[in-house]
Amino acid sequence: MKIAQVSPLYEAIPPKLYGGTERVVSFLTEELVRRGHEVTLFASGDSRTSAKLVPIVPKALRLDPGSKDWISAHIFQLEQVVRRAGEFDVIHFHVDTLAFPFARRISTPHLSTLHGRLDLPELVPLYQEYREHPVVSISDDQRRPLPFARWVGTVHHGLPLDLLSFQAGPGSYLAFLGRISPEKRPDRAIEIAKRAGIPLKIAAKVDRADKDYFEDVVKPLLDDPLVEFVGEVDEKGKQDFLGNALALLFPIDWPEPFGLVMIEAMACGTPVVAFRRGSVPEVMEDGVTGFVVDTLDQAVEAVEKALSLDRRACRRVFEERFSVARMARDYLRLYAKVTKSSVRLPAA
Repeated sequence: MKIAQVSPLYEAIPPKLYGGTERVVSFLTEELVRRGHEVTLFASGDSRTSAKLVPIVPKALRLDPGSKDWISAHIFQLEQVVRRAGEFDVIHFHVDTLAFPFARRISTPHLSTLHGRLDLPELVPLYQEYREHPVVSISDDQRRPLPFARWVGTVHHGLPLDLLSFQAGPGSYLAFLGRISPEKRPDRAIEIAKRAGIPLKIAAKVDRADKDYFEDVVKPLLDDPLVEFVGEVDEKGKQDFLGNALALLFPIDWPEPFGLVMIEAMACGTPVVAFRRGSVPEVMEDGVTGFVVDTLDQAVEAVEKALSLDRRACRRVFEERFSVARMARDYLRLYAKVTKSSVRLPAA
């Protein structure tokens, strides 16, 4: 097939540091190329790919200090996709609702994977307006706020089996990996570690929007001998950071659409202690890949029980359920589905 992958421009493909969506786009693109498909990737110019790269901006927007207007860059990107739509058998958007008005102008089969939260009330009229647009969820739970959308499938994320290696021995610290934000609750992770009496290492980025939260809430909590803030880590750093941990803490306080870090930990054999929100019960196998908890007390107890879990079982679940090969097969089925049934539904 001739496939277009339309990536967000915030991070390079693959991202140099943080960037879950862009990382998934990279894994999918490379696997599709490996399977013999002709893939064109619309992304930032500093991306690295075996697909044909269409560079929209010279550098990923988040790491470019000269970039101020991120929306304009994406509008320009989508216009290029529309102009070239006839070259492809299917167009796969990863830029959420920005793609919707552009997709109405093309006859090429297309679909959008929705990578973000969908529980915001202002999304309801927008998805009602564009209810003909085929959309893919990254967990079944992600769909709940918008049951009327044109869902064509759910595809859980997947990783290359050789990306992160299994580490048999449990480490001596707890890990928090991701983004410093109120919904990710690093403050809750610190409380769990302190109550358990186990060191905590925090590897996370701080977005502009979350700087006040970091300064006012999180930073004062870092002044504790049990807590170490290490900042963002690259892929190699992630292997060591997760693989050497006793457990990953995932103490979220929002409807997490997927939670890539959970399967990254599983790939290393590291169990996860996660709060029961969003996709967590769907991704986790409670008592096998870690523990799903509802309270701080349960989280502290789960941390203490994490040493009893079989780290090889964590890795085995990852290989069986969350490989990039499985993800690519799922998407190829959806490409075939929208190609065969590219029917435009009436607008509201």
